[in-house]
Amino acid sequence: MTTLDALVARELDVGAPPSVSAAARVLAEALGGVAVLFYGSVLRTGDLSGVVDFYVLTERAAGGRVRRLANRWLWPEVSYHEIPVGGETIRAKVATMPLDTFARAATGATLDTTIWARFVQPSALVWARDDAVAARVRGVVASAAVTAAGFAAMLGPSEGTPRDFWKALFAETYRTEFRVEKKGRENQILAFDPARFDALLPAAWDAGEIAFETRDGALTPQLAPERRRALKRAWKARRRMGKPLNFARLLKAAFTFDGAARYALWKIERHTGLAIALTPWRERHPILAAPGVLWRVWRTAGTR
Repeated sequence: MTTLDALVARELDVGAPPSVSAAARVLAEALGGVAVLFYGSVLRTGDLSGVVDFYVLTERAAGGRVRRLANRWLWPEVSYHEIPVGGETIRAKVATMPLDTFARAATGATLDTTIWARFVQPSALVWARDDAVAARVRGVVASAAVTAAGFAAMLGPSEGTPRDFWKALFAETYRTEFRVEKKGRENQILAFDPARFDALLPAAWDAGEIAFETRDGALTPQLAPERRRALKRAWKARRRMGKPLNFARLLKAAFTFDGAARYALWKIERHTGLAIALTPWRERHPILAAPGVLWRVWRTAGTR
């Protein structure tokens, strides 16, 4: 077992709140999952009043032929669930995709940056069908770290602290993806557990066979010229396709987000205090219902 494997295994095996683990089991059964990863802001803060982020990994893509074809390029499937567990409700935003696709994306074999950029960040494996699946997921998450660290070596400074390399990487992925993040978002991610990111970068470089020198806490990656050129070409392709690809995913999600209306109304009530009933029509037609809902929010805000 490499140093990276040990770091990833220790992190993924960290205990989650019992209600989160119970919700993960319910989702795995409902969605045909073989493993469930817990990640995102609730993992960092422990605030279960917010929305829990899960990735449910499956054996194969779900849905009919057309939907499976769409999911081949525009994964994951996104859904929102409210799960009663022991007298409380776990609200979860769930991304679902086949484990094989997740593995390919983590290794950088696709033009997508979202999988390896998110799973180089902290996550927990809260449910797995068996030990073999758990071992495979740990390996995939380790490969996400290797992919991210390789691009960090190319995008970062010639010499710097691990934080310098991670900041360069995350800033570039935000520019590449169709995402709006507050300035300094990368600093928030790194501040959650600086020692974790400090240890992860050299371990991932070792696993990815990137030589480096260490001096007074600064690292200097020794990328061979041909490897640097290959990474630059790969990044150029991702910069070119990143926004169109993520925009297409957002467009797909607008029409296929299961539970979108329920999720939107909960967000409105949480942020404005305005409770709007979830009618059957709003649940079936969230896009058509949106203008009327937004009009009510605007009118209510104007009378306060």
